[in-house]
Amino acid sequence: MTTTIRRLRPSLVGTAPGVRYERELWSAGRDMVVGVDEVGRGAWAGPLTVGAVVIPHDKRIYKIRDSKQLTEDEREAIVDRIKEWAVAWSVGHVSAAECDVIGMSNAQRLGAQRAVDGLQIEVDHALVDGPWDFIGTLDTTTIIRGDRISLSIAAASIVAKVTRDRMMREASEHYPWYLLDSNKGYPCPKHRAALSLLGPSTLHRRSWSFMEKLPWSGVEGCNTDTNPLTLF
Repeated sequence: MTTTIRRLRPSLVGTAPGVRYERELWSAGRDMVVGVDEVGRGAWAGPLTVGAVVIPHDKRIYKIRDSKQLTEDEREAIVDRIKEWAVAWSVGHVSAAECDVIGMSNAQRLGAQRAVDGLQIEVDHALVDGPWDFIGTLDTTTIIRGDRISLSIAAASIVAKVTRDRMMREASEHYPWYLLDSNKGYPCPKHRAALSLLGPSTLHRRSWSFMEKLPWSGVEGCNTDTNPLTLF
């Protein structure tokens, strides 16, 4: 998908995240500061995905916002620019089966570990969106609404969201009944109706309480013998 967005929508003007937290850390000698954000925690299907982005000290690009503020086209239009601009970027995925086995808190930790390891650089400090540190292996600052305040976190939120959305659109070609291309695995009436009729696929998180009594669907592509630690 290639999209060009020439202007920000008026509602986004004046809402750019800043680098206050990053500058404080850079001034203290923490040169490699990584912004971390996750997507997919509340989904019924698909992975939990954690994005990690290290931004440069001296170069900026415009139009980065919290991924939830942007449309799909706007995110797609800027994600490649973010990857080219960043000092380093990575994503870490935790499959639906892994989420079921280890629980969501541990899944966030595992996804963050995979994302940070994927940077392949030594990180000095992490900025994490939200009220708790789900990294645990780095000096970390947690920032509530960090994806709207920190440029690093906002960039990570876009990278994570676009990567996961692309995965769900691809998965929808094999599991069309659940409309994953539009709902991205999240709750919605049509998704629930498909689950009630067909049961969950191997992409679904069986630990959601309402799924406990749903039978496996047996529809083509829903292979219950799939390795539970394999994404898609």
